[in-house]
Amino acid sequence: MPQQLNIASAPVIVLPDGRLRLDRKFVEGMHLSGELWDGRFDALLWQGALEIPFGAEYAPGDLGFRIQVLEPDETITARHLEGYDVAGAAADYHLALDLPALCGGPGQPRLVYSIEYTLATRLQIIRLDQSRGPLRKLRSAIWNLNMERHRRAALKAADGVQANGFPAMEEFKGLNANTILYLDNRMTTDMMATEAEMEARAAHLLSGGPLRLIHSGRLETMKGVQDIVPIARILGDAGVDFTLDIYGAGSLEAEIRAGIARFGLADRVRLHGPVDFETGLVPIQRRAGDLFLSCHRQADPSCTYIESMGCGLPVAGYSNAMWAAMRDDADAGWCVPLGDTSALAQQIIALDKARGEIVAHGERALSYARRHDFRTVFASRIRQLAEVVAV
Repeated sequence: MPQQLNIASAPVIVLPDGRLRLDRKFVEGMHLSGELWDGRFDALLWQGALEIPFGAEYAPGDLGFRIQVLEPDETITARHLEGYDVAGAAADYHLALDLPALCGGPGQPRLVYSIEYTLATRLQIIRLDQSRGPLRKLRSAIWNLNMERHRRAALKAADGVQANGFPAMEEFKGLNANTILYLDNRMTTDMMATEAEMEARAAHLLSGGPLRLIHSGRLETMKGVQDIVPIARILGDAGVDFTLDIYGAGSLEAEIRAGIARFGLADRVRLHGPVDFETGLVPIQRRAGDLFLSCHRQADPSCTYIESMGCGLPVAGYSNAMWAAMRDDADAGWCVPLGDTSALAQQIIALDKARGEIVAHGERALSYARRHDFRTVFASRIRQLAEVVAV
């Protein structure tokens, strides 16, 4: 049976009692991959995280797979790869970029990289990071520019590449002939909106009920959430009958709460804390939402788009490279110029007067998400890994 090692950038914290705190999404993905992979499926992670917001504690023996835990800057050696037929590694993490020298030869595993961020997105993240001053931003930008040459060489040398999202696929497909696209998300088919829920949403919209907007994610500047209150003000001033429920936490939470109070939006805009994805956010979006409001400016492959679409919600957002491409592919939402809060608000005002469009786009959103559900996405990735081993 083939043995695979997943070399991931997912965080891990080793607790005093030997238990591990891990990201739940990572563990779910490992379990599904293990089901789909005909052989052993293990992981290698680096310590260094101080907290894991959406994490849980696990006893190593209860995970169902083995984890090698390295120190924060520890280098991968041949010893870590012994006994494995293929290594799947995150090319976004710089410590994984020396793997081509340890893979592909006699007795060595094959190598398949996954990649999420383009250089443009990395530089955009640096520019929007308010925790860094100008000098730190400059140093980080130079480091990323130098690292990109190393990254592109590693992708070219690998046996295959898995590009998460349209921007990464467009950026890196020319480097490696064995490159596939995948849209990472957590939506299994049983989590997606039902026919009855879609009918109930359509009835609510077409009967003239309040337009129910939903936003979820980290409340940080780089996520664009500073635009939420200004958009809500424009909607209110235009006389739109709407509600906006925001789920998440972050450094802008106090600023958003203050804006809600200052502009008298408390009866329309509600700021909630983070809720569990499967038991909280998904049911809320399926049963109490009409439209997902996205203020995301970065072109990273945010799983929020397709996860909201799986709940039957079309997306109204900025035309970043990821959402613009997905919107064109799915025809299940709307794009406005990047950072134009007035244009985004005006788009929602127009939709409030054409609610049949929201219903139609919601149906297409759900159909698109079903074609990219959690299991289908992982199966395509596992299939490529199996093909690489079989060569």
